[in-house]
Amino acid sequence: MAYQSRLETSLEIYATCPQSREVAHKDFLRRAVETAQWSEAAGCTGMLLYADNGLVDPWLVAEAVLHRTERLCPLVAVQPLYLHPYAAAKMVASYAALHQRRVCLNMIAGGFRGDLAALGDFTPHDERYERLTEYTLILQSLLASPGPVTFEGRHYTVRNLRLTPPVPPELMPGILMSGSSEAGMAAAQAVGATGITYPRPPAEEADVDGTFPRRGVRLGLIARADAAEAWRVARQRFPVDCRGLATHKLAMATSDSVWHRQLSERAASPEGDDSPYWLWPFQTYKTFCPYLVGSFEQVADMLAAYIAKGYRTYILDIPRGPEDLATARQAFARATAGTVLALEG
Repeated sequence: MAYQSRLETSLEIYATCPQSREVAHKDFLRRAVETAQWSEAAGCTGMLLYADNGLVDPWLVAEAVLHRTERLCPLVAVQPLYLHPYAAAKMVASYAALHQRRVCLNMIAGGFRGDLAALGDFTPHDERYERLTEYTLILQSLLASPGPVTFEGRHYTVRNLRLTPPVPPELMPGILMSGSSEAGMAAAQAVGATGITYPRPPAEEADVDGTFPRRGVRLGLIARADAAEAWRVARQRFPVDCRGLATHKLAMATSDSVWHRQLSERAASPEGDDSPYWLWPFQTYKTFCPYLVGSFEQVADMLAAYIAKGYRTYILDIPRGPEDLATARQAFARATAGTVLALEG
């Protein structure tokens, strides 16, 4: 039982904040805080805060979350085009000083192509990850070093730059990096970040090896006591949507995202109800990750397979209510118990 407890607590599980473009402006702050409080009550490590040209600034949302929760860690999406690495490090240090709280950072190299073009950025895909690597190395050096930092790279140069106030070791941010491409994974490995991918079914995923042990996945969960009820909820939430299918195809035609292409190729041959792995919400442009749908046992079995492969970090899709997070917690609890039994057996 003690080993089971250690395994379960070794997982990092993040919820995701609603997007401000999908909520009335007058309601968004309440919804963001409400979701953070649900996440904290469900035992989540933190909550992802998106960043793109059309959203409320995630650093400001993080401030509201820190004020209205006790321990939840805002996972702030950091896009190099929006903020110099010194400014991002200064935000982390300021939160630590003002709130005595830790934030985590989700480093992103890209975004919607139109957003990048509007900012005058036409950097090729792999080069964006080179830039993100330099950015993250500077940020980490500023946070960790008591002295001035000097760095000369292709994209960034700083000389004798010092960060104040200093960040206590216990409040250092966790660093995640999104990207399923070889360039994305190489960047995450280079900076010691947790590499986040959009997973295939676990049977198609390779085991996490010792050369790059910090790995995680992004997915949605709809788990209920009965599989039929889970699928009823799933289809009600993500109904047939011809316009969404067309929007997805258009996005696919203009995207250079490796994960988008990989999931789209798989979505051309969708799984049936006999498999919990479901791509319909992705196909209809309602979300950007696979879903696991089914009974607690079915979803837990698939989660246990990901855990057995070595994945320890999970970013869940936006919850519609506290039940989504409570049932996800049940599925993870069963998954870790099953994984322990498999390892011991």
